[in-house]
Amino acid sequence: MPEADLTTAISFFNKDNFCSLCDRLSSDDVDLRLIIQTHGYPPMWTRTNSFETLIQIILEQQVSLQSAKAAFLKLNQKLGHITPQGLLTLSDEEMRECYFSRQKTRYARDLAETILSGRLDFEKLSTGSDDDIRKVLKQVKGIGEWTADIYLLFALQRTDIFPVGDLAMINALKEIKKLKKDISRENIIGVASKWRPYRSVATMLLWHHYLQTRALNTKEKSRYQECKNKK
Repeated sequence: MPEADLTTAISFFNKDNFCSLCDRLSSDDVDLRLIIQTHGYPPMWTRTNSFETLIQIILEQQVSLQSAKAAFLKLNQKLGHITPQGLLTLSDEEMRECYFSRQKTRYARDLAETILSGRLDFEKLSTGSDDDIRKVLKQVKGIGEWTADIYLLFALQRTDIFPVGDLAMINALKEIKKLKKDISRENIIGVASKWRPYRSVATMLLWHHYLQTRALNTKEKSRYQECKNKK
């Protein structure tokens, strides 16, 4: 199959092609190649195409992943299984007990009502183009570009998603490419354009770099403190 046809044929990543797509990107980009050489392949982060996944992503908006996970696990414990019907039975107080803010309670309920009304159908949604899916999702209160992009990347495994609103990913990009801290959004998108049509895979490599380097820094600080305490 010619190169152009191959690019067109691959619209999503999976366990069978993920590592080969990492290799393909890294063969043309020394900085991405260094990430793999230093830290290995990134995990293939995926989630189910479901209501609970969108709830989890909403919880992750503008907070730490640890805080969002705590709220998600608390909600799951409360309901047994997170469904639109179950979530709508919870009172404001019960939502607060699950660490939901007032704003995110509104977002979660609006999402549940949208699904139960039939205005959002996950199976039908998954067959649309990236832009069409963004358009549908952004009609739901509390869902913007970042939430839609993370859904497309994690739940639908689309290959060319670049969540430019993701701070961790952008910081990793600035680090590996030695970019100015005040680089514009447009220039960042320009830097990432050479990774088309596999910007999702590049994003996962950048997240991998971000998490691994900070984990190593934490370990080094711990070792330093241990040595200092022994003196």
